[in-house]
Amino acid sequence: MSEVDETKLAAMSLEDKAAAAPAPADGAAAAEGGEKKLSKNALKKLAKNKGKKKKEKPQWGQPGEGKKKKEKKSIALPKPEFVNTTPKGQKKDLSKEPMAEAYHPQAVEAAWQDWWEASGFYSCDPKEAEGKSDDEKFVMVIPPPNVTGSLHLGHALTAAVEDTLTRWHRMLGHSTLYVPGTDHAGIATQSVVEKMIMKESNLTRHDLGRDKFVEKVWEWKGEYGNRITTQLRRLGSSVDWSRERFTMDEMCSKAVIEAFNRFHEDGLLYRAERLGNWSCALKSAISDIEVDYVDLEGRTFLEVKTHKGNPNDAKGRYEFGVLTSFA
Repeated sequence: MSEVDETKLAAMSLEDKAAAAPAPADGAAAAEGGEKKLSKNALKKLAKNKGKKKKEKPQWGQPGEGKKKKEKKSIALPKPEFVNTTPKGQKKDLSKEPMAEAYHPQAVEAAWQDWWEASGFYSCDPKEAEGKSDDEKFVMVIPPPNVTGSLHLGHALTAAVEDTLTRWHRMLGHSTLYVPGTDHAGIATQSVVEKMIMKESNLTRHDLGRDKFVEKVWEWKGEYGNRITTQLRRLGSSVDWSRERFTMDEMCSKAVIEAFNRFHEDGLLYRAERLGNWSCALKSAISDIEVDYVDLEGRTFLEVKTHKGNPNDAKGRYEFGVLTSFA
């Protein structure tokens, strides 16, 4: 017989006993302590809880009793910093040091990039490429990042995809070339260098002259322009560093002049009167993408930064939103 059947029989027997017993008088009930007749639900609960042990309440000790003393944690000594002992350009010897307990990127990645470059794994032999078909050649030029900045997550994603394609073609045995480089960034570099010259010498680029200013740009590039190439090396991009280019290199400058001459000869590049954008600070024309637009509802006087001011206005403002001539 199951526990459910036993519970039902116990409840039925209690009900039968209660029905068979004569109803006590009011005085007798009061004499017995005022006990009342149990309902069916109460009888079922009694039968259900029959045989169960009561839960013992936890006995709380006196304050301070039974507390375990906290064990003092041992202070971990700082691990010594990793020092790369592999000579630059040589293969890393992994047998000299025991394997570390955890992964340490600096220790794992050190020395490998220098050895890969010195071994010429990323270079492309032109003579070998001459004997192959176009389908067995793969050349990619990295979109040159602006030399004034540093690589961000978007650059890292692009470099990872490009490097994956390059390595795949290299593994297929194709003549593969991945060309690195940086962009001189035009206006951005000019602005940065001009601010530096003004801060150091209190001079403008017009005070220096074109040749001297270009020299300053090259000096700035040599000092601060290696951040991007260092980041690319840290990423492990398999570019041919022997072919690194900067868009102000002599070779690139000649290519630009040649391209402009061809455009002019083909009638694609010509002189004409057009509404352009003039920067009062740079004293140069700038592209539409470098302009902040302000909508004016009519004649408005505004201050022009880095300009001496309008002598005809008490606050030195200039008039905007009015056509003074129309061609």
